[in-house]
Amino acid sequence: MRALQLSLILSQRTGMPGGICAGQGWESEASVDLSAYHRAKTGALFIAATQMGAVAAGQDAEPWEELGARIGEAFQVADDLRDALCDEATLGKPAGQDDLHQRPNAVSEFGVEGAIGRLKDILAGAIASIPSCPGEAMLAGMVHKTAEKLTPMTPARRTVPGE
Repeated sequence: MRALQLSLILSQRTGMPGGICAGQGWESEASVDLSAYHRAKTGALFIAATQMGAVAAGQDAEPWEELGARIGEAFQVADDLRDALCDEATLGKPAGQDDLHQRPNAVSEFGVEGAIGRLKDILAGAIASIPSCPGEAMLAGMVHKTAEKLTPMTPARRTVPGE
């Protein structure tokens, strides 16, 4: 029974209409709801991870959806910030790709400071959304520690178009 639940979660979070395939498809749209895009793109994978972990531990998957969605959105906003603020040497990949390819991103929508504020809000919500469980405090600590690593303090800025 668990194997079936795990397969179902994975297929829902990777396929259409709300999985990572949908998120990738939205990159070609002229207008996109950024939160929905982030949820379908990176968020879908984190939702799968949190829900599949719950199911594997014999728990209900549903209470873990919000945590996965928030962590996924946080990672995507952090990636948007790194793409806008860091250089290729720091990233280990070409920088400025979101603007170059006109991808929806938090920096274009909110500006750098707004995106940093958005990231902090998402991460605070992620910690608050952790379901009651054994190890809850430890998990909150892990999310908080990861949040500190993700959140830019005083970024070494590249020139960001529109700012």
